[in-house]
Amino acid sequence: MPTTGQPTLKDIARATGVSIMTVSRVLRGAPKVAAEKRELVLKEAKRLDYQPDPHLMRMMQVVRGKKEKRLRAVIAVIREHVPQDGLLGPSYQYVPIEDIRRRAHGHGYAVEEFYLGKDGLTPKKLQKILHARGIEGVIVSPQSMQLPCSRLDYSPFAAVTFGNAMSSPALHMCAGNMTLGIHMAAEQLAARGYKRIGVAVTKWIVNRSQFGYSGGLFHWQHGLPEADRVPLLLFPSNDISQGFDAFSKWMREHQPDALITFDTHVPGWLKRLGLRVPQDIGFVVHDWTPKMSSYAGIYQQRDHLAAAAVDLVVTQLSQHEHGVPDVPRQIMIPPKWIEGPSIRLLSGQK
Repeated sequence: MPTTGQPTLKDIARATGVSIMTVSRVLRGAPKVAAEKRELVLKEAKRLDYQPDPHLMRMMQVVRGKKEKRLRAVIAVIREHVPQDGLLGPSYQYVPIEDIRRRAHGHGYAVEEFYLGKDGLTPKKLQKILHARGIEGVIVSPQSMQLPCSRLDYSPFAAVTFGNAMSSPALHMCAGNMTLGIHMAAEQLAARGYKRIGVAVTKWIVNRSQFGYSGGLFHWQHGLPEADRVPLLLFPSNDISQGFDAFSKWMREHQPDALITFDTHVPGWLKRLGLRVPQDIGFVVHDWTPKMSSYAGIYQQRDHLAAAAVDLVVTQLSQHEHGVPDVPRQIMIPPKWIEGPSIRLLSGQK
């Protein structure tokens, strides 16, 4: 019998022969619904051009929120454990699991980490684990140059990645806006009288930022006299400890009076070269975290990155979107400038 007016859950249930509760669970992306029932309900909802009532949805969220909070599904966070790539040490920062978990719990999801390459976990094995457990939402945090995460089949998943390290397959992405970050830091340094601002990072960092470091530096230097333009230093290895020779040669040749770089190894190298911070050279951490209170820095606000990634996954699940998108969405989180004792004070500061 044809329906009249706006189709309802009851109409879909009647047409498919399942309960209204099952229809509701399917349409809000709840797990543990048989695949054939899920497909049947989604097909009928599409045929009827069913559109959820936003007011009713909001009311139901309030009702559920008043019940005892219970996690209903799992979002997988996929990391990589490839020690030989030199990207697992303290020189590199990644989105903390605590920030991801906090946001996911607010949506009613639990979070579990999986490390590709650790304890024999291959992409094929992980695919089977996620399928067996009915996990449909994944957040990918690339931490290697070999990128085993790129070998997963993402067609069953609502997925988001951090940064641009994994450009293929091209998933929805959340990243810090380091073009803005480098330009912001350079402006802060210039306001304190620094003339020759150098950036020293690794190729991995530049690529992960969608060339934000090199692009930000190029944009800043475009308005400088050519004599004040310090070329970008890319360390020869992801293992920063191996970079002293390249760093000291670059310092001798270009003589920057301020640096934007890593908090590891470089401060010791400056002492070795007879330079004092901040008396002789300004020092800014390119990826500041609250534990680095002795330095000025660019704070990439990874708690907001975590929130944006979780929200993107949950939105996809609620809209029944799975697989590699035709047009990946990219959310860029603006960084913050952090004052610190490793640079000169602004005129008038105390």
